[in-house]
Amino acid sequence: MKITQALLDELTSQAKASPRLRMNFDLRNSSEDNSQLMLNAIEPGSPLPIHRHQQTSETVVCLRGRLVEEFYDELERRCVEAVELSPGGPCMALSIPAGQWHTVRSLESGTVILEDGKYEPLSDADILH
Repeated sequence: MKITQALLDELTSQAKASPRLRMNFDLRNSSEDNSQLMLNAIEPGSPLPIHRHQQTSETVVCLRGRLVEEFYDELERRCVEAVELSPGGPCMALSIPAGQWHTVRSLESGTVILEDGKYEPLSDADILH
């Protein structure tokens, strides 16, 4: 499969029309594949809870736009690090270790990321309230 600007444009269009202001596109070959390989178009203002993946790391690559990946401390529930990602900037990708509390904020309309990691459904214990 080719990841083209036309595909990213269509995904961005769907994200803008979605109440969540984001839309993902599954890149797996089949539903039996336990990975989490997807494109995720995220518009500014999209609500994404602070969460963690206890058993797997996650790789995030910014294909277009700009976003901030924020990392949180579980005890004090405060942001301890914020990393800006953009395709032409100093950081375009990062790996989030298993168990790390995090969230993402889109800084620019048209932002699309590639996410890779093992699929792990979030439970209530994996969302920082």
